[in-house]
Amino acid sequence: MLDINDILYEDNHIIVVNKRSGVLSQSDGSKDIDMITLIKKYLKEKYNKKGNVYLGLVHRLDRMVSGVMVFAKTSKAASRLSEQIRNRTFKKEYLCIAKGKFNNDKGILENYIKKDEKRKISFIANKDNGKIAILEYDIIKYSSKTNTSLVHILLHTGRFHQIRLQLSNISHPIIGDIKYGNIKYKNRVLLHAYKIQFMHPTKKIELTFSLVFDKKILEEFDLD
Repeated sequence: MLDINDILYEDNHIIVVNKRSGVLSQSDGSKDIDMITLIKKYLKEKYNKKGNVYLGLVHRLDRMVSGVMVFAKTSKAASRLSEQIRNRTFKKEYLCIAKGKFNNDKGILENYIKKDEKRKISFIANKDNGKIAILEYDIIKYSSKTNTSLVHILLHTGRFHQIRLQLSNISHPIIGDIKYGNIKYKNRVLLHAYKIQFMHPTKKIELTFSLVFDKKILEEFDLD
């Protein structure tokens, strides 16, 4: 069941929630827990709905990534939020703990990325066979004690595993990312979607929602 404390906002058109690490954004065909199923169950019980509950997925987070997500409760809201994502007016910001000390305190990473559908992995490609992937980063803190950096990321595009791949590509893989960095950490990736900002699909007002990074983890890596 969805914890009531994980619901950050709800109205007739959208619901904003905290996705915990280890939970799928949507079902992958397995019986593992996923946000779509959890939220639908919550809405069905809250409003005593007898039929099917509509819930639109407009963006995703990797299974082992935590953070804030918005889901659409109507098809109109889903369409308008998806349009904002396509137009890059839907802002997504992340925090992560990455290996090593960056050469620059801030920068822009721009690559072409291609997804391997069979292996469920992305790789750096060229302009002819990849899609553009852009992010901005700035270093909040570096710890020489743990040789890790707390990194703030503003995502301009939403490619599959984009942040994980692009940071790994500059030799700063995210802690816990076995797929792109071979760095194990308690069965999770230390990447956190801490802020989203978008226009409400019907009210036409700008909304911002944020979730802090796990303080215990920051303390563990001397990054608090």
